[in-house]
This record gives sequence, C-alpha cells and structure tokens, in this order.
Amino acid sequence: MTATDDLVAALRAADAVQFGEFELSHGGTSEYYVDKYLFETDPDCLSAIAGAFADRIDDVADAKLAGVALGGVPLAAATATEAGVPYVIARKEAKDYGTANRIEGRLDDGEEVVVVEDIATTGQSAVDAVEALRDAGAVVERALIVVDREEGGRELLAEHGVEMEALVTASDLLDAE
Repeated sequence: MTATDDLVAALRAADAVQFGEFELSHGGTSEYYVDKYLFETDPDCLSAIAGAFADRIDDVADAKLAGVALGGVPLAAATATEAGVPYVIARKEAKDYGTANRIEGRLDDGEEVVVVEDIATTGQSAVDAVEALRDAGAVVERALIVVDREEGGRELLAEHGVEMEALVTASDLLDAE
C-alpha cells in the first residue's frame, strides 16, 4: 500500500467520503462529498494527515504554516505540533472586534509561509488566504491540501504563483470506490 492508499483508507474509515447529491460551498453540486469535520475530528485520520504534511515541509528552513479558517486550523495545529514549527491563522475577513486582525498569530515581514487547507475545489478560499498573508508581508509559494477535488483549484493557485500539493485527489478517492 502507498501513503496515498493509506490516507484514502483512513478517510474512508472515518466515514468522511459520502455519496449522494450534495451542494458545495461554491454553489455547485456533486455526487460525492468529503466531510472535513469527520476527518479532522478523527484522531487517527488527523494524525496521518499531520504526519504527511510534516514530511512535506521538513525541507523548508524556518517554515511557518498558515491554517485557513476554519477547516485548515486543526490541520495547521496538528502539523505544527508534529513538525515543531509555528503557525498562524488566516481568516476570510477581519473580525470587527478585539484586534480586528485578518491574520492571527505572529507573522514577520518576509517570512516564508506554507498554506494548509482541507479541501480544494475551486481554490478560491486558499487564494484568499494567500492574498491576506501576502498583504501582511509573508512570502507564500506553496499550499498543502488534504483533498484536491480536481475542479480548478490547482490551476487557480498556480495563476497566483502558488504550487499546490495534495495528499489525495478526487480520482484517488473515487478509484478506491
């Protein structure tokens, strides 16, 4: 079994891959759904994802992660713990109370940041996070994604100068059906 096969098996064991008719956040519909809340709250699945992400950042000196709120935050926290690196949280928009930050945590100008996200469909939420991080002074060239639904996310990120690395693709999930 490959690492991809192991992760597909973990996602399925967590019942995170469901079949039926589902509306997606971008307004489209799909015959399958990957429930991030099921795989992010399953300790075995979360640990496998964090380990796989940590392996992919071990070559980055002074790496910092950015979890895209909400789904990327537990992934960033678990990966940060696994890899021993800090992380920040990128919000979709600044909150209107407290510090009113769009980026939460310590981020220095010029720091290299790797975005961590749960699922990429169109890739827009990851791009929004990349733009917020860049506006805050970060250098962002990579995004680690658990599941690439293969619906344009990789291409949109590439248009913004970001290489997307997915642990699993929709093809991997559906071929295991």
